[in-house]
Amino acid sequence: MPERPQPLIGLLLRLANQRWSTEMDAELDKLGVRDLTAAHARVIPFVPPEGVTVQALAAKANVRKQTMAHSVDQLVAGGLVERRPDPNDRRASRVVLTEAGLAIRPISRQAGGTVERAWADQLGEDRLEALRAALIELVGYDAGI
Repeated sequence: MPERPQPLIGLLLRLANQRWSTEMDAELDKLGVRDLTAAHARVIPFVPPEGVTVQALAAKANVRKQTMAHSVDQLVAGGLVERRPDPNDRRASRVVLTEAGLAIRPISRQAGGTVERAWADQLGEDRLEALRAALIELVGYDAGI
């Protein structure tokens, strides 16, 4: 019987992301947060206190500008972000988190911590931290965002 090839890393990352999303949704639901969409994940983690342009958000989140603009529109409609004039460029606007948008960050962090603790229980803390370090290196994550 021929040996089965190892699964490609891309497939494993997609499956891990699906598991993360499912477990995060469950934890957020327990905390009373419902109806979060991909737009939340594409925008909210990348908005600094001073705000940011849609173009810069798209670059940070690694999505097309049109995709980011649509996500921002959804979050504006939901009251989580607002557009303000860019003081450096009158033609542009900056995306800024509202109080409601800011309130989601610690709740999301709490839910993520719960999921990570469950993963650490399964894998062991050392292996989970090795996975985190490898992913940070692989994607060139900038902690300044």
